[in-house]
Amino acid sequence: MRLDAAITEFLSGYFSTHHRTKKTKSAYTSDLVQLLAFLGSELIVVLKVFCSYWVRKGVLPESPFWRVKLSLGRVEQLPRALAEREMRSLLARARRNCSGIEIGQNKMGSVASRDCLASPHDYRALRNLALVDLLFATGMRVGEVSALDVRDFFVKDAVFRVQGKGGRDRLAFIVDEETVRIQSAYIETRLMIKTENPALFLNASGGRLSTQGITNVIARLRREARIKRHITPHMLRHTVATLLLRNGADIRVVQEFLGHASIVTTQRYTHITKEHLVRVLRKRHPSFGLRAKIKTPRGPKGHP
Repeated sequence: MRLDAAITEFLSGYFSTHHRTKKTKSAYTSDLVQLLAFLGSELIVVLKVFCSYWVRKGVLPESPFWRVKLSLGRVEQLPRALAEREMRSLLARARRNCSGIEIGQNKMGSVASRDCLASPHDYRALRNLALVDLLFATGMRVGEVSALDVRDFFVKDAVFRVQGKGGRDRLAFIVDEETVRIQSAYIETRLMIKTENPALFLNASGGRLSTQGITNVIARLRREARIKRHITPHMLRHTVATLLLRNGADIRVVQEFLGHASIVTTQRYTHITKEHLVRVLRKRHPSFGLRAKIKTPRGPKGHP
């Protein structure tokens, strides 16, 4: 798909699913037409090569086009992942909100130390912790988490049954003991709520927490954690996938973990891990230290 065709399809598709005024559509159309006239059909390719040249020269630390995948004229934005410090901050914020709810162990497994139903605020805090922890622990899509029912969590085996895209159901295994404790404590609290709704995660009205509701939870935690950039639930999925590959996980294991039908989809994450590899090599490669100790040879007199 070339840029002109992409603009036409965007204007047709976006404004058919998003309510916007005619003035807004006209402004979008005008701006995109100007963009097309300015860029032309080949400029993005030229800029990509141009920036890569200066990365190799060491002038630029990284190319702004590394996250843009070009394929036969198609521009595709690669997955955006959180930095490890951002992910830690998000989880820590959710955990601090549960500071009054001690999550511990007894003979029956993990439980909250007191009845969270005594306070809707406490229930929401534990629910939000379970949400953000589950998104990162399992890499589930936000729609998959919203669709979870109470019966989909098998506490004894620490596994969730996930209704995947295209009817491809899978199992999501919990391997972190802390996540097991959090999810077990939440499910026990959730079972105390008298409702005919089978949803695992409930909203304030006792209905199923929607994908937008989950997005709002992540947005609130992001603000409380003072993380500046916008964060979506899907970015947590991208983050765990990126870190798994960075930590040496086999790409086919990551494919199964994410529930991708094709490994081609999973391979998008290798572009992001390559960026990390290049950054580390630029800081740690031994050639820089060796060259600093080697004197540049000189040629005949008068010539370097």
